[in-house]
Amino acid sequence: MSKAIGFYEPGGPEVLQVIELPEAEAGPGQVRIAVRAAGVQPYDVAVVEGWLPAGVDPAFPRVPGNEFAGVIDQVGEGVTGFAPGDEVLGFGQVEAYREQLVIAADQVTAKPAAMPWAVAGGFSAAAQTAHIALREIGVGEGDTLLVHGAAGAVGTIAVRLARHWGARVIGVAREPGHEYLRSLGAVPVAYGEGFADRVRELAPEGVTAALDGVGGHALDLSLELVKDPGRVLTLVEHAKAAGLGVKVTPPGRSAARLAELADLYAQGVLTLETRTFPLERAADAHRAYRAGGNHGKIVLTVGDAR
Repeated sequence: MSKAIGFYEPGGPEVLQVIELPEAEAGPGQVRIAVRAAGVQPYDVAVVEGWLPAGVDPAFPRVPGNEFAGVIDQVGEGVTGFAPGDEVLGFGQVEAYREQLVIAADQVTAKPAAMPWAVAGGFSAAAQTAHIALREIGVGEGDTLLVHGAAGAVGTIAVRLARHWGARVIGVAREPGHEYLRSLGAVPVAYGEGFADRVRELAPEGVTAALDGVGGHALDLSLELVKDPGRVLTLVEHAKAAGLGVKVTPPGRSAARLAELADLYAQGVLTLETRTFPLERAADAHRAYRAGGNHGKIVLTVGDAR
């Protein structure tokens, strides 16, 4: 048996509990991983509240978590390129909040030696989301990008990627996060009276693209500041996007994309701050996430990663 964090009915953090699950075997095309860390993100909160991703077994108990890092301890038939002992990071739909995870081999990639377990466990979702989003709106050399929620995990990666690709970045966050944004290479700005005018002062030649990780008024402000709505992407307001001509993040997660981003981390291009909780304190981690104000990523750690 191995430990996991699961729930028997939807709800808030209080429904999360330690459960025991039978050990699983890696089937054809799969690897089994001794998990060292798993990220906490909005997707997981929605799963705990009752949202069921397509194709996921509706039976209880359900185990959340769709990004992880760990050590391969078993390789299934037909798998090449991986062996027991390999350190990897990867992605799935659910099930990552556990000590032992079986996953398709094409959903993992090698962990850079210099990447800490906590970073690796919380890296995939933020990095791939930011990369897919910025590619979708064509951010590159000469752009001025406005990032709402810039101090969060996706925002952090988005700022660093955009700067790496030659764009100027204006990052929106509360005042306590402004020094952090400067360290990432962004020009910080806070919401409040005269927000649009203050952004225009920072970007007299105009804001050419925007990434909305907040929703609500942030999307309205993006449309006010960016001439072409097709260069605005929202991670939140999916229902409104089509009617406004705004983009949403298309599917696109892959091991190849994750490998490219992990390499950028190894080169020092990308960074990600983490706040860790032991796996058994997943409920506290979810409470901390819901409280907001976090820089980077909240991550659950398992065993040797603590």
